[in-house]
Amino acid sequence: MIAEGSLMSGDAVPFVDRAARRASIMSPAARKAIQNRMLMFRQSALDRIEDVTGATPSDLQRFRREVRASRLPDTLLERGAGLAFTRELPQGALLYLIVRAQRPSVVVETGVGPGYSTAWILAALDDNRSGELTSLGPGPIAGRSVGVNDVALGQFVPPNLRARWTLALGNTEDRLREILAQFGAIDLFLYDNGPNGARARFELLAAWERLTPRGILLAHHIDASPAWATFCRSQGVPTQTLDPGPPPMGVLGMRRAAR
Repeated sequence: MIAEGSLMSGDAVPFVDRAARRASIMSPAARKAIQNRMLMFRQSALDRIEDVTGATPSDLQRFRREVRASRLPDTLLERGAGLAFTRELPQGALLYLIVRAQRPSVVVETGVGPGYSTAWILAALDDNRSGELTSLGPGPIAGRSVGVNDVALGQFVPPNLRARWTLALGNTEDRLREILAQFGAIDLFLYDNGPNGARARFELLAAWERLTPRGILLAHHIDASPAWATFCRSQGVPTQTLDPGPPPMGVLGMRRAAR
């Protein structure tokens, strides 16, 4: 048993292959449909990535070619990331583009579960050949799609991507304060810690105060509470959306907020 409050390197995260049989019997058509959803890019989202990272259209075209040539979608399916996850987290490949374009040194995410978003972030860090990800979890499971709760913590993250990953257990406000204080400054923060509005407000403000001048703040399920809209208004901007989903994901970069 792993003690709450512990820190684990990615290599130490256990993997329980509960979905291997389901993945092996998935029809080719079903696999293709899920892969297409994983790699869906709306032009509005690409425009927003350019805005918050400073990337050029040619940069994003190159990164899109990379992700389409990657084996990661197949690997995610093999490790159990079927339809339930692509319904909940269709923006994984957008996270890849952001990380490739921004080239962050320090990334923090909260609410980690099986590791769908985690795997996309780590794949981009690996292609950047720099940067580290710390994930705080486990995330809440209430209200998740059918099938999501039957997957082990970190299950979707393949071993070859775990060298840049630390999993911090003990999903509390104090634990997040410790993590942020440890780094001093962070480049990218992803809030994916459930619909609790008070928790979301705390995390968004705490992370924003630690962002570097080129930092980016991301929030998933921004329709779950008023926290994201309220935070954006406090920065003098309307609600900032990366992708409408469903579920919608928000993004705000220090470059955008400083205008």
